[in-house]
Amino acid sequence: MQQTSPVPTQSRRLRVSPALRLVFLGLLVAVVLLYGVIYPNLHVVIASLLTNAGWSLANYREVLSQKIVLESIFASVGISVLTVLFCAAVGVPLAFLFERYSFPARRLFATLAALPLVLPPLVGTVAFIFLCGESGILARLVQSVFHLEHSPWSLRGWGALLLFHTYTMYPFFYMLTGAGLTRIDAALAEAGRSLGASRLRLLTRVVLPQLTPSLIAAALLTFMTSMASFSAPLLFGGGVRVLTLEIFTARQRGDAGMAITETVVLALISLSALFFFQRYEGTRRFAAAAMKGATKQRRAVAAGKTRTLAIVCGVFFSLLLVLPVVTLVLVSFAREGNWTTQTLPTAYTLANYGKIFSDSRSSAVVLNSLSMSAIAAGAALLWSFCVAGLLASKGARRSKRLLSWLILVPWALPGTVVAVSLAEAYGKPSPLLGSFILVGTFWILPVVYFLRFMPLVVRSVQASLEQIDGALDEAAASLGARWWQRFTRVTLPLVWPGALAGTLLAFVIALGEYVASVLVFVPTNRPISIAIASELRDFNLGAAAAYGVVLMLVIGFVMMIATRLERMRA
Repeated sequence: MQQTSPVPTQSRRLRVSPALRLVFLGLLVAVVLLYGVIYPNLHVVIASLLTNAGWSLANYREVLSQKIVLESIFASVGISVLTVLFCAAVGVPLAFLFERYSFPARRLFATLAALPLVLPPLVGTVAFIFLCGESGILARLVQSVFHLEHSPWSLRGWGALLLFHTYTMYPFFYMLTGAGLTRIDAALAEAGRSLGASRLRLLTRVVLPQLTPSLIAAALLTFMTSMASFSAPLLFGGGVRVLTLEIFTARQRGDAGMAITETVVLALISLSALFFFQRYEGTRRFAAAAMKGATKQRRAVAAGKTRTLAIVCGVFFSLLLVLPVVTLVLVSFAREGNWTTQTLPTAYTLANYGKIFSDSRSSAVVLNSLSMSAIAAGAALLWSFCVAGLLASKGARRSKRLLSWLILVPWALPGTVVAVSLAEAYGKPSPLLGSFILVGTFWILPVVYFLRFMPLVVRSVQASLEQIDGALDEAAASLGARWWQRFTRVTLPLVWPGALAGTLLAFVIALGEYVASVLVFVPTNRPISIAIASELRDFNLGAAAAYGVVLMLVIGFVMMIATRLERMRA
């Protein structure tokens, strides 16, 4: 009788291993989402519904019946909507100007237009105060020139917030609209022009529909960033009350019930905005096929008055962008106590920088931020490959949608919500951690940074994986390569530039994170953003500015590396 040869163990292992890998990846991703997203947020929601009398909406009735809370809700939403409109009014025309026209120093002006991106919110706020505040350089200059007894303006209220938000957030529209303009097909506009369409009709019926995905993404980023704004309302909000400040104030005075309930309200508003933008994007038809044609060539600005006007406007606009940064650098060299009523500091020194690099406590602040941000970004990179592996698998479309949504939740939620959720869930013994309390340890901030910014890394890794031809992996498998060999020798070299660029972006944002840090930081392990706020509170303006310049230089250097990596991926 002819005996059937048994199936080799190695082949059997190769057939089973893909399923086992998916199970392992699924368990790892599920654990992270359970501990970091699902449980903390559910804990806060449940805590807001529990009272001494049991399950009740009493906390919401109490909170929403207070005039102060209602004012903060309407102010937060109103400021965010107006910020979107103002940023679009500035960013979109700038993108058209720099992408569609060519004139002297265009590349320099285009680079400077993205300058606010290297300013963390707190550092940008400090620079704005030094330049435009009531005791800032511009106010003192105007006061001395016109011999005024008091400051000519007050950097307080809605106007100040909208001015600062527009300055720091318009790059979302500028960058995304510019990227969209480089992808749209110029042949469609040429066809419309040949049919007699006016410029306005071409803009509204041809160009803008193709740019709608980019505009929606920019509007969502701007709205979410404005809703999460904390440092600007704190330092020059004046009488304007916003939800982030109300939550911080409630926690400071020990009113946990109000803080938790307001946190849920802020989370609901942010998630509703995310749902609205995604729903709108999903119900619109966009000209995706048009992205495959040739892009429109830049048109040179004609010589004469138009060319001169373009150069003058470019120089003026660049000065507006550079002045806050120049002011921050100038003040960083000011000797402590030598800038009181004068227009400019009267004495300068290197002592502020010397203190940062020579004093152990000051240098520890910088090292703390670098280490915690690196831990969070590195963990996000490793975890992103697990998530991308699950999303790239076949089948389970609804599960993938749920997974994508859960991953996006921490990014959609303001830092205040994420920090409060973790503090409430893991500030005492919990079912998931047992007797271990996360709050008060070194790891609380790396965990917060990881949860806040891991969606950026996941999207970068996922986008890089989608650009790889699946035939490469199949060819490697047909040649006998194991899964880990295919990953390390085929997949990883191709996705590494994009993945590392996303990781560096998460790293630099975590470096300047202040909103979440101020709620859960450990005094023995302060990040650099807390040190800046402490120096400001003690009126050590030069030291605060020096910290800001160091942080800005690190972020600028890292973003240059990230930009080069993105070009490598392209």
